[in-house]
Amino acid sequence: MPRLVTNWSQYEEAYGGFVAGAMLPNSVYGFFNNGGSMAYIVRIPHTTPSEESGQLALTSGDRALGAAVEFTTVKPNASVTVTITPAEEADGADDDAPPAFEILITEKGGEPESYSGVTLGAIADTINGTSSRVKVETKIDVDQLAAALQTLPAGVFNIEPAPAIPKAVPGKAFNGSESARTGISGLTIADDVTMVIVPDLITAATKEDGSIDMGMWKSVQLSLINHCEGQANRMALLDAPPGMSPMQVKKWRSDDAMYDSAFAALYYPWIEVDNPAGTNGNTTIMAPPSGHMAGVWSRNDETRGVWKAPANEVVRGALSVETNMTKAEQGILNPIGVNCIRPFGTQGIRIWGARTLSSNTDWQYINVRRLFNMIETTIMNGTNYAVFEPNDQKLWEGLKRTVGSFLRGLWRDGALFGATAEQAFFVKCDAENNPPDSIDQGKVIVEVGIAPVKPAEFVIFRVSQLKDESA
Repeated sequence: MPRLVTNWSQYEEAYGGFVAGAMLPNSVYGFFNNGGSMAYIVRIPHTTPSEESGQLALTSGDRALGAAVEFTTVKPNASVTVTITPAEEADGADDDAPPAFEILITEKGGEPESYSGVTLGAIADTINGTSSRVKVETKIDVDQLAAALQTLPAGVFNIEPAPAIPKAVPGKAFNGSESARTGISGLTIADDVTMVIVPDLITAATKEDGSIDMGMWKSVQLSLINHCEGQANRMALLDAPPGMSPMQVKKWRSDDAMYDSAFAALYYPWIEVDNPAGTNGNTTIMAPPSGHMAGVWSRNDETRGVWKAPANEVVRGALSVETNMTKAEQGILNPIGVNCIRPFGTQGIRIWGARTLSSNTDWQYINVRRLFNMIETTIMNGTNYAVFEPNDQKLWEGLKRTVGSFLRGLWRDGALFGATAEQAFFVKCDAENNPPDSIDQGKVIVEVGIAPVKPAEFVIFRVSQLKDESA
């Protein structure tokens, strides 16, 4: 089930912060650090319950003797609570009699098991064979009972399940189920999602020998792309595989991945960030860039607008890059939709590309695709009032005013290209595009055309020298 977090502290409370071997915490931290404000987290189970029983060892009054009694759950993967309280002494009780206890054994969802007047020496005989939840073993012999003061510690003790067993995560687990609200498909219910990333793909795709399962890498990324294309209101931020040279990435992109989608963007190379988990004693770690890129996209949306290309922006938290490329290598990768991350000395580490993975030149820029996504979503939400209204000229004029006012505001903000509003957009809703047969079908059709602003990807200078005529 997708879970919303709006800052790093909320993520820590819900998921435990940085974890050795996991990329998600670094990516979420990078997202918020770069300007992100809200994120939905979907967990992919990577463990299976243990088949071992949980155990609890309790010491006696003499700790030097070690464990006095050991509780073992009858069923594996069971969460059992043992509550021990001293029994009230009756009037005239033998002062030399061993202390007695009330023991309550509970399991989530079941009625408690209660045992009265239990002594340390008889605890195993009292509980074993009667309890369906635990077995008890006395760890000290009769000769040690006197030294142990024949007592048990009072309190509430939880018998935790044995640690879960790690398991391989198949590619289909990432795809998940829309109905079960799991995996990528589970994000369908989150209408306000505009970007989707899978930073921990590297964790699942790494084989035992350290190599990467490139088939799984492609399969999961295609699931991500298919989800975004199906929703048509969000984009996938993809990570190039780690450890590749620029020419290897070119080959992988062109010959192996072969993605072609206006709803996806690819970033290379991986970035070096702090490693709070301290894996293998390293203070830094190479992390997939997608989380940081999503944060930059959010920051760009807030400060400039979705129509401004999320490029030539500093990547906060990036200490270095895995591969430093030349201008020539950048020139090879950019046309095939690989957005490069490059260090520029005193100008910091910046995103130096803003292309989608589409072969259609109309959709080759990220900001153009996202601008259309935003306009379509806003118009759909802003015209809900028209549903079930009389489908006549009055409704048509009202829709034209609503949509036209919204687009005029975007044009004034610089989102649309044109010296005048008429050059930047048009809105048509009249009898011509709403004929009687369309009205009979319960449809009202509004045609909208916009001229998006495209980024100045190449700035060209023409330099010429004039002949000195005075010579």
